[in-house]
Amino acid sequence: MATEIERKFLVQGDGWRQGSLGVPYRQGYLLADGNRTIRVRVAGDRGYLTIKGPMLGISRSEYEYPIALADAEEMLASLCQGFLVEKQRYRVEHAGHLWEVDEFQGQNQGLIVAEIELSDPEEVFALPDWVGAEVSHDRRYGNAYLSFTPYCTWDSSPN
Repeated sequence: MATEIERKFLVQGDGWRQGSLGVPYRQGYLLADGNRTIRVRVAGDRGYLTIKGPMLGISRSEYEYPIALADAEEMLASLCQGFLVEKQRYRVEHAGHLWEVDEFQGQNQGLIVAEIELSDPEEVFALPDWVGAEVSHDRRYGNAYLSFTPYCTWDSSPN
């Protein structure tokens, strides 16, 4: 079984931008029932279909498959529920770990989140100085949630 173990943090400042080139992402959800998601994503010039199971702490099952770009574009245009999630994703190395920093656009503009994937839920890692509050257990910061309740509609932004 493929397992995703991920911690998520808000981003403060611009220290993460140095030397980083972002890749545009657009994604939508065929299913998002609070436990499981089926996501269609275009990352740069590639398409993906991803199936995720329920969260157990900071872990969940995840299965990702490449699909034809034209198929991904068609699914995004005609099959997804809610809003499309648009963002630039930056990959930033820090202290032996790869961080993915998502700078959201469109309905979620103003939100910047950093994620780190781990090999074990108890894995120790160094926090960069641009990392703020941890939001791993706050479902509002999940992309599926953002596709139905965009950041611009939140009463008060914690950023």
